[in-house]
Amino acid sequence: METSTTVPEAVAALHAGLDTLTDQVIHALRAQLPCYASVSAHALRPRVRASLRNGLSLVGRWSDEQRRSPVGPGRGGGRSYDIPATYLDEVTPLARSLPVEDLITAYRIGTDIVWRRFCGEMAARQGTAEDLLPIAETLRIWADANTLHLVRSCRAGVPDGAAADRRRSTLVRALLLGKKDAVEASDAYDRNTALRLPFRARLPDSADSARTSGDGVLTRAVDLLRPWLALDASGKPLVTTVDGDAAGLLAGRPSGLCRALIVGLGAPAPASGLAAEFAEATQALRAAAGCGLVGAFTREELGLRATVVAMPAVGEQLVRLRLAPLAERGEEGAQLEDAAAAYLRQGLRLEAAARTLYVHPNTLRNRLRRFEEITGTSLRDPADLAEIWWALTHRQVHGGSPAT
Repeated sequence: METSTTVPEAVAALHAGLDTLTDQVIHALRAQLPCYASVSAHALRPRVRASLRNGLSLVGRWSDEQRRSPVGPGRGGGRSYDIPATYLDEVTPLARSLPVEDLITAYRIGTDIVWRRFCGEMAARQGTAEDLLPIAETLRIWADANTLHLVRSCRAGVPDGAAADRRRSTLVRALLLGKKDAVEASDAYDRNTALRLPFRARLPDSADSARTSGDGVLTRAVDLLRPWLALDASGKPLVTTVDGDAAGLLAGRPSGLCRALIVGLGAPAPASGLAAEFAEATQALRAAAGCGLVGAFTREELGLRATVVAMPAVGEQLVRLRLAPLAERGEEGAQLEDAAAAYLRQGLRLEAAARTLYVHPNTLRNRLRRFEEITGTSLRDPADLAEIWWALTHRQVHGGSPAT
C-alpha cells in the first residue's frame, strides 16, 4: 500500500527538520499572540518542540496502524478524544499562566504550520488525497485532545467567586507596593517564567466622574487593556486598585488607546523588581495626567515631565524664584502666568498662543513683556525658559497654580 512508505517518509522528514519547524511555530506564536510575545523564545522552545514531537509521533503511530488496518485512529466510531496520554502535552506552569483562548489559538497556529509542511513533504513524494485526509483528521483530533487536556488541568483546583477575586487583588497589590505579604504573591508570580509590565492607569479628567471610584476606573481599564493583561491560572486578569487608580500586570505593551485612558508603564520585571518598576509607572502616570497627556507612557518617554514629578523640591524652589513675584500682583499675575504658559505650550509661537487665549497678538506681546519685567526673566534666554517651564509644569502637576 502506498501510504505504508509515503507517510512514514514524510514524518521522518519533519522529524529531521524539527528544529526548523519549532522555530517557525515559535515565530508565528510570538507574532500573532501578545501573551506569547511576552515569553522569550528560549522559554518557549522546549515546550513547542515537545508538542511537535508528540503530534508527529501520533501521525507515525497512525501510519503503523494503517498498514495493519484500513481504519485509522478516530474513525470507525471511535471516540474523538481517545488519544493515549503519552501523546498529550505536559501541563506546565507556562501553560497555566496563559489565557485559555490563546492556548486554543496556539494549537491551531501550530497545527496549520505542521499541516502545510506535511502537505509539502507528501506532494514531493506523490502522496494522494486519500493519504492526506486521515492525517488531517488525526492532527485535528490530537490538537482538540490537547487543548481539552490543558484546559481541564489548568482549571482544576482553582478557587472561584468573590473570595478568589479579593485574594488575587490583594496579591497583585502586594507585589506592586512591595508589602510584607508580597512573599506569597511572589511565589505565585514566579511560577510563570514570563516577565510582566506593571502599570497604573486612570481615565482622563474629561472622560467622566468614574475617577472618584476605584471600581469604576478598574472596570473601564480592564475593558480597554484586555488584550494585553497578564492572567492567572484561572484566566482572570492580574489587576487591582491603588488609591483610586487601576493597577496591575501586563503581558505586553498596550497600543491603540487613543484618548480613552492614561497609562503609566514600568519595564518588564521579575516579581522581585515589580515594586520598583511600579513606582516608575506611578511617576509616569502622574506626569502624563498632570501635563494633560493621554495614552501609554514610560517614565523615560516623558523625559523632563517625569523628572518634575520625581523632584518636587526643585520645582518648589523654581516656583519661588520665578513665579512668586506674580502672586503679589493678584489677578494680573495670574493673567501673566497664563500668557507665559500658553506661549510655551505653543512652541513660542505668538499668534498660535494668542488664539488659544482669545486675545490679539499685540495684547499677548504686551503681557509677555510684563511677565519678563515682573519676574526678571527673558523668554529669549534658553536657561530662563527652562526654569519657567519647570516651574509652570510643577504647578500644573502638583497643584497650587494661581492660573485659571
